[in-house]
Amino acid sequence: MPVFAVIAVLALLIVVHELGHFMAARLQNIHVNRFSIGFGPILWKYQGPETEYALRAFPLGGFVGFPDDDPESSNIPENDPNLLRNRPVLDRAIVISAGVIANLIFAYLVLLVQFGGFGVPDGINYQPGVLVPQVVSQESAAAVAGIKSGDIILAIDGKELGASEQAIPALKEAIESHPNQPLKLKIQRDTETFSVRVTPAPSADGTGRIGVQLAPSGTAKYRPAKSIAEVFSLAANRFEAIFVGTVQGFYQLITNFGDTVGQIAGPVKIVEQGAKVAQSDSANLFLFAAIISINLAVINSLPLPALDGGQLAFLLLEAFRGKPLPTHIQDGVMQTGLMLLLGLGIFLIIRDTTQLEVIQRLFQ
Repeated sequence: MPVFAVIAVLALLIVVHELGHFMAARLQNIHVNRFSIGFGPILWKYQGPETEYALRAFPLGGFVGFPDDDPESSNIPENDPNLLRNRPVLDRAIVISAGVIANLIFAYLVLLVQFGGFGVPDGINYQPGVLVPQVVSQESAAAVAGIKSGDIILAIDGKELGASEQAIPALKEAIESHPNQPLKLKIQRDTETFSVRVTPAPSADGTGRIGVQLAPSGTAKYRPAKSIAEVFSLAANRFEAIFVGTVQGFYQLITNFGDTVGQIAGPVKIVEQGAKVAQSDSANLFLFAAIISINLAVINSLPLPALDGGQLAFLLLEAFRGKPLPTHIQDGVMQTGLMLLLGLGIFLIIRDTTQLEVIQRLFQ
């Protein structure tokens, strides 16, 4: 089932990220005493010669633990050169940044597999209408009218959109040219067809907007790659496009938080959207994995407490000061950041779960 495939992909991305930290440490002979997927109570564990491997109750990430401040590892002398804290700044920076690097490398490899295994995209077998892959926010005109992610818009004001590449431009032109004017949309949802009225809201330039993303309705066509060089080139181009788009998306979130905060998705929403993508085309599961892996890399690069970027920021301060910040300051900032991160994760899980169609039906 697509849902389980998407969950497996997310779990794999967490393992890849933490494995990056783990391998960067072990290859430098740095002591590692814990490798955990998830947080909280231990569900399963295996004690290796030096490292404890564990699965924990809350699957909101993972961590690699070091014995530097672990009371259970008191048999290791404090001046041991293979403790992480006793290594030069560069060695520690390599360990901290290795998770991000692993996710980026993994994303590129996934794209190589997609283009090499499934072939090169070669157009679309168009079906009638325009697909709505995402409704931007619950306050948008589309959401108010009852449009949901996965719906297909078949017609607007009685004009059929048809099965061609002209369907999206025709729909956009009709919406943009009718700000504050109600439009009748014919919607297909699964096997059901019905009509809704939506009133486009005027944007800053005066054109109408209903707050949805649009995509062609149909299935992708593929052709075999002409050469291995084409596979590597296409994978690199797609990787660059996803990476640049992801960075731009986070920039917009920071600079225009009020209008974009509704687009933040938690694990439940990611699984829901990924399942829909994979259901339409199994090859899209690879693209989904690459997109999420790059997003995970960019998020962890942000200079925020409890993220890899936050730890790198502390190392940068240490390099400038010539000595690290006091341990109690670093621990306080990191623990506060971790609690906020877990709190945000739980909030997003609850919010996205309550917005699932199956849950909403229970309260209708």
